[in-house]
Amino acid sequence: MNAGRTARDRARAELTREIKDAARRQLAAEGAERLSLRAVSRELGMVSSALYRYFPSRDDLLTALIIDAYDALGAKAEAAAKDQDDPLTAWLAVCQAVRAWAVAHPHEYALIYGSPVAGYKAPESTIQPAGRVAVVLLGILSRAQDTGVLVAPAEAPEPLGLLAEQLTVFKEMAPGVPPKVLVRTVIAWTQLFGMISFELFGQLVGTMDPADEFFLQATSQLADFIGLTQELS
Repeated sequence: MNAGRTARDRARAELTREIKDAARRQLAAEGAERLSLRAVSRELGMVSSALYRYFPSRDDLLTALIIDAYDALGAKAEAAAKDQDDPLTAWLAVCQAVRAWAVAHPHEYALIYGSPVAGYKAPESTIQPAGRVAVVLLGILSRAQDTGVLVAPAEAPEPLGLLAEQLTVFKEMAPGVPPKVLVRTVIAWTQLFGMISFELFGQLVGTMDPADEFFLQATSQLADFIGLTQELS
């Protein structure tokens, strides 16, 4: 009986993977707005009622694809940080890893960082995967703080009022990092994805294209902006 259930579980996992792969191909061809369970079932030669047993609605399938995309990107960022001892080098490596994943998976990147899908509201289950890159970046800042290579820029203003209150979750994730550095880290985080979006969505054509050198210099300046310095000898 156990072996039978294991076999069924394997078959279900394999078919789930095939469904999501077919959905990703549809994303590439048609975009998220036109994702259709019926079209996916036709590609796989399934009756739609069978597919509904795996994903009861288009939104359930979208959620699975979104979580997969966030998790894949987060895993790349975590691996890039893990391979580096120096916080500054880790910062640059994570930025490069995030960009490399986005360039290699533009349609999945567009799904999570592009225009919202009309009629779709992401459930809470997407929140933790969506924050994985931010957690990595804050972890780098915490390590830099602990090792004395994080130098809070003197000109950075201290956050006050609502902005200071909004930092609560970041303070919990990076205890000891000065609030003014946390604000700059959030700015750098949004700048990182803004640059990638500009590149992938064609906004740099005719200017910083290819964007390799621009991206490297920009992420280096962002590291300086938040106070990351070279490892102390």
